[in-house]
Amino acid sequence: MNKQKCKLLIIDDEEDLCEILQFNLEGEGFKTDVAYSAEEALRKDIKSFDLIILDVMMGQMSGFKLAEKIRKEMNFTVPIIFVTAKNTENDLITGFNLGGDDYITKPFSIKEVIVRVKAILNRTQKQEIVEKPSIYVDDLVFNFEKRSLQIDNKEIQLTKKEFEILALLLNRKGKAFSREEIFSNVWDDSTIVTDRTIDVHITRLRKKLGKYGKNIKSKQGYGYTFE
Repeated sequence: MNKQKCKLLIIDDEEDLCEILQFNLEGEGFKTDVAYSAEEALRKDIKSFDLIILDVMMGQMSGFKLAEKIRKEMNFTVPIIFVTAKNTENDLITGFNLGGDDYITKPFSIKEVIVRVKAILNRTQKQEIVEKPSIYVDDLVFNFEKRSLQIDNKEIQLTKKEFEILALLLNRKGKAFSREEIFSNVWDDSTIVTDRTIDVHITRLRKKLGKYGKNIKSKQGYGYTFE
């Protein structure tokens, strides 16, 4: 996990609490943004964040309602940690049923929040390439379990690294991955990989994808995304 590349969104109507969380998480190397209501959060690019810390009890729209919109209407899989003063069993069940990844009750230790954030990011970023058994884009079929790619019913041969890069991009379509994020998900930490190495793999992938090669977009020198 590259903390400097991880973007966190803190959503809570308690400004003092947001300030404390933001200060400490940025002190750990994370990039953070803050919204003081669910409505304000919806005006942001939700899919650009790697994790959301979400208060349950807020003004007009509750954290539960926002989470439901993110999961069911937007169809985003961004990890969500619920933060709330409510700690009944029903509240916990509701949070997890809505797709929450963790549930922290107030008052809480800042160190506890940081540990939970790191644990979830480590887990989700390493496992995200195997979340779905297969992905379909028109007549492109990418199968994670069989480790295969078909276009127009024709098998396309990929190297191990090409497969893992494409798996990363396809499983989070629309999310821009920096070269550092691609490296951390695909290569071993002991391997020395330059930006040029990743660019070469992307070029080869685009060629093998044929008419779908143009779907791999470069984001202003930041990295790559599949749209």
